[in-house]
This record gives sequence, C-alpha cells and structure tokens, in this order.
Amino acid sequence: MPVPVPQQRAVPAAETTNGADLTLLVIQDDPTGTFSLPDLPVAAGTRVRVRTARNLTEAGRLLTDDVDCILLDLSLPGGARATTTGTAPAPAATAGAPVDGEAVPGRADELAALLHVLRIAPQHAVLALTAEDDAELAAEAVRVGAQDYLFRDELDARLLSRAIRYAVQRKRADIAQHQLTESRLRAQENARLERGLLPTPLLNGSDLGFAARYRPGRSRALLGGDFYDTVRTPDGTVHAMIGDVCGHGPDEAALGVELRIAWRALTLAGLCGDELLSTLQQVLEHERESEEIFATLCTVDIAPDGRRAGLCLAGHPAPLISRAGRSARLLPFEDGGPALGLLPRARWPRRQVELGGSWQLMMYTDGLIEGRIGQGNQRLGQDGMVAMVDAHLTEGLRGEELLDAAVAQVRELNGGELTDDVAVLLLSRDRDKDRDRARDRERDRARKRGRLAVRTHPVPSAAVAAAVPPVVPVVPAQRPPL
Repeated sequence: MPVPVPQQRAVPAAETTNGADLTLLVIQDDPTGTFSLPDLPVAAGTRVRVRTARNLTEAGRLLTDDVDCILLDLSLPGGARATTTGTAPAPAATAGAPVDGEAVPGRADELAALLHVLRIAPQHAVLALTAEDDAELAAEAVRVGAQDYLFRDELDARLLSRAIRYAVQRKRADIAQHQLTESRLRAQENARLERGLLPTPLLNGSDLGFAARYRPGRSRALLGGDFYDTVRTPDGTVHAMIGDVCGHGPDEAALGVELRIAWRALTLAGLCGDELLSTLQQVLEHERESEEIFATLCTVDIAPDGRRAGLCLAGHPAPLISRAGRSARLLPFEDGGPALGLLPRARWPRRQVELGGSWQLMMYTDGLIEGRIGQGNQRLGQDGMVAMVDAHLTEGLRGEELLDAAVAQVRELNGGELTDDVAVLLLSRDRDKDRDRARDRERDRARKRGRLAVRTHPVPSAAVAAAVPPVVPVVPAQRPPL
C-alpha cells in the first residue's frame, strides 16, 4: 500500500531550543527480540521521548510535527519495495536530502529504507543504525543524508543520548546554512533585477548637466515607489519626469517601473502634456491592484535652446529653480492637476516657464520634504527645503555635490534614515560653460579644416623642387618691319 507522506510543519523539527524535550522515532523490526533501546538519561533538564514503528508505513503515521529525530535500522526489510510502490509525491529537497540513485551501486537495496525516510522527512534529523562489521554501509548512509550512524552492538544510553542531540543540532545547522545560501542568492538576483530597472538617462547631444539621487524607504532594497527618467528627443527637446506611487513596497516599486517605461515610450513617440498624462493614467488604472492606488507626477520639457520649459503637475510638488545671482524658489504650481488614478476624466494643463540663461532645476519626491525636524512632529516642508538648498547654493555647491549635501542634511534633521522613498533629479545649464564648449568645438573644427587643407595641397620639398626644371617662357619671334 502507498506510504502516506505527513504534512511538514512550518518550523523545521530540528529547530529545537536547548533544554526542551526531544521526541525520537525508532524505526526497526526485530522479530528475534534481541534488540532493545537503552533507557535514555535526563541530561541538562532534557528528556527524550521514544516512539517505535515496525515498518515504514507505520513510521509515516507516527511522523508528526513533534518528532525531532529518527533512528532507522538499516536492516529494516521491505524498504526497497516501499520506496518504489509509494505514490505520494516527494516533498521539495532541502539541505541534506538525497537524490534518487545517489547510493553506491550494488548497495541501493540496503539504503532504500533510508532514502525513503529522507524523502518523507526532509527536515528531521536521521540516525542510521547498523551492525559493527558494516562500517562501509554506515558511512554511505551519512553520505546520502543521515546526520550520523550508530553500531547496534555498541549502543548504550550515554552514546545514544549524545548522538540524538548532535544529530538535531547538526540538522538545524544544515537547514540554517541552506536557508542562508538561498537568501543570499535571492538577494543577489533581486539586486541584479532592481539595478537593471533603474533608469539610464538618454541625453546624448545635450549640453544640460544631469545628476540624480535615489534612496528607497524599505530595508535592503534598491527600488521603491518613486521613479524618474530623462530623455532627449530628436528635435533637441529634453524631457524629464519624476513620480511617486503611494506606498513604498515591492508592488509599488513594480508599478513605478511600469509607469516610467510607459512614459519613456510615449515621450519618444511624440506625446507630451495632457495627452501623455491621460495615457499614463490609463496604464495606471489597468496595472494597479486596487482602485485606491494613485501616483503623483511632474513632467518638464525643456526647449532646445534651454531657455524655456513646459511644466505639468499631477498632484506632485513643484520643482525648485535657482538662477545665477538669485535666491532659489519654487516654480508656479497653481495650474496643476490631480494625481493619476484619482479622477477618470482629469486634465493636466501645460504651463510655459521661462528658465533664463544659467539655471539649476531640481525635481524631487515628497520623501525629501516630509522628514521630521528634531524630536517633534514638525516637517521640513517645501519652504524649509528651499531655504536649505539656497544655503548650499550660497556655499557654491552645484550638481552632485548639491544633491549629496541636501539628502545628507535631510537625514540629519530627521535623526536617522528616512522611512519614505526619496528621489531627487537635478538638471542644469551654465551659459558660460556653453560658450566655452562652443569655442572648443569651433577650435576643433578649425584644426580639422587646417589639417585637411594641408593634406589636400601639399607643399613640394626642396629636393623635389630642385629636380623640376624651371619653366622658361616662350616669347614669339617678332617679324621684321616691312
């Protein structure tokens, strides 16, 4: 008959605390009655309760959640038949669990019962019991998955008690090591996946400076619910976006990536302003798990000359702009629309903004402004952020240095790590550097033209000139006068 596979408990049986009682399941069939289990002493306040099964079928019924260790007699008959006729599916392999066919050829029948026990009890410690003259079989039992082996003739109470505790602890260590390895591999795979989903700005051919900082709120993560992106279209326009999905878990991070990729595709396809945000809202409505999920968004499209920009706000904080010789301030935010996913037929007007010649434009999520100030409930807020950034600008900080200083000060004011996701994007234009770059490009073009002229019209060397005979002009003979 098929051997039933008992349900394994969520906590592995080998995870037994020190000093707790242990339960031993003995699987052996001794028709002669010569084998007897010695009385186990109570060591360090720990008692060992014993259950006995005469075959694998009975062992399957007795293998409950409270069993900590199994003592299996390798001479148990019927093991091979039980392992091949059973129809119950084998549970997933864990640390120390064997694979069919791993036994030494020619000894598979002797280890069939052990292989079966290891399959139906992958998280229990197992001791193999055999005769003293069969040390090779005992060693093979350990190789395929048993924690230890005992000789039947040398079995005593002290040795058995110590072997049980050793097997339980070793199994617990094996399971912990296996789980740690799986956790590390899973973390590495998640890191590779999340790192691949972070945006790569497409700004080839643009003179604008770019810097960004990103800090997810959830522990040991690379992605959160915040997202940003920057692309340059063939007409020279630079498009930038930053957004925030409500919440900061893995589901919100996945939705943020979907919205970012959709925004990039729609932008490269030529959409902008209200048309783009309306389409993004449709994407959000189809991809979100609940109607309560929404996302805020801020988009900016900067003209090819870098002096003007179009601004759209969907429930998102307005960007901050700083110009040479002026204090930092927020861009106008009165004409913004609602967050994506709140109103089915919402509209998002596009507002024209004058940037000027030299400027820095900082786009951010609310994680940067909702940090606490000191021990109270007061938040930094937009006004506090503007004052903080203005102070750093006065110190001469620009680009990545400015972002690093701003994020570090927000964390310091909060008294530690921020609980919400933080994304900050900085675009800048320096007219003086633009002139220098244009002058350098013109010099490079002039040098190339000069080298091309030299290669096209070579000057003959002195030797070549000397070898060429001079050209004597031919004067026509004059006719004598009549």
